Amino acid sequence: MTDETQEQQITAVGNEMSASFLAAKKRSDATLAAIEQNPGKFTMLTGDRPTGRLHLGHYFGSIRERVAMQNRGVNSNIIIADYQVITDRDTTAHIEDNVLNLVLDYMAAGIDPEKTMIFTHSAVPAENQLMLPFLSLVTEAELHRNPTVKSEMEASGHALTGLLLTYPVHQACDILFCKANVVPIGKDNLPHVEITRTIARRFNERYAKKHPVFPEPAAILSEAPEIPGLDGRKMSKSYGNSIMLGATAQETAKLIKKSPTDSERRITFDPIARPQVSALLTTAGLVTGHDPKEIAEEIGDSGAGALKAYVIESVNGFLEPHRARREELAKDMDYVRDVLAEGNKKANAIANETLEQVRDAMGMRY
Repeated sequence: MTDETQEQQITAVGNEMSASFLAAKKRSDATLAAIEQNPGKFTMLTGDRPTGRLHLGHYFGSIRERVAMQNRGVNSNIIIADYQVITDRDTTAHIEDNVLNLVLDYMAAGIDPEKTMIFTHSAVPAENQLMLPFLSLVTEAELHRNPTVKSEMEASGHALTGLLLTYPVHQACDILFCKANVVPIGKDNLPHVEITRTIARRFNERYAKKHPVFPEPAAILSEAPEIPGLDGRKMSKSYGNSIMLGATAQETAKLIKKSPTDSERRITFDPIARPQVSALLTTAGLVTGHDPKEIAEEIGDSGAGALKAYVIESVNGFLEPHRARREELAKDMDYVRDVLAEGNKKANAIANETLEQVRDAMGMRY
């Protein structure tokens, strides 16, 4: 292959991805408008892997929008993707603690289990059984092209497992078992929704032309900016640069005090030249609703110590109500387990019904 041919192929792929994003953005905007008019027509599915505690990035990136969708009247569902922990990890140590703490943080943030179904992968066999017919609807090449599969494999340093390769199909099972037609995501996760739309379309065309079984879900593209960690890198549990929603005020203060800055005394907002200082300003801006540039001007020549004190006070003030609700909920862990058990019960009923519809469509009811 010549350099020119390779360059042409890269350009063609880039153009295709750009066109796909524009189409998804148009669909997202139209869906949001429709939700405002008639929220009860929509079913939302979203979730998290229980690999640790939730942090501010999770809150501003997704949880806040989940609560808003729930409160608008959208039929809301949250999956705790416990099986997906082993896509790239060799242990399930601490998984029960992580799962229960996710439920605590969801409820403390405003997720109402009377309105939102919270459930786990491993407790819903019929949902996972959808993997078998769904895998027959995609090619190996389509799975290898998924950017999340590539990035997760590179980040983990592991060999590519069968579960990680089929991760996008498992996510399609999560979305389609409950007939979700909206999936709130960031731009990076758009390929997952696109392959789910493909699987739904192919199943209906192959097995259910007259009576389609699955909707083709629309991605609701998040407008939330990428939230940096306290060191200027991406906020991540593995980097230790995240402010956990369940951390105490003292733990939060200690973490912020330890965060790196630079030698320049005057505080300015410049994410390129001063990523660490700008990360602190971004965090303060998110929790206060103020422009980071205005915060920087307010602090001025007072230096990094004053900036960190401002961030500590702002973050702890913002998280105080969440911590209080979380502490109250944690007094009754039997209730937290009951919430999960009830969610799993509801999810099983839905998954069993969907699997029966799939078997009917495929002529596999003997």
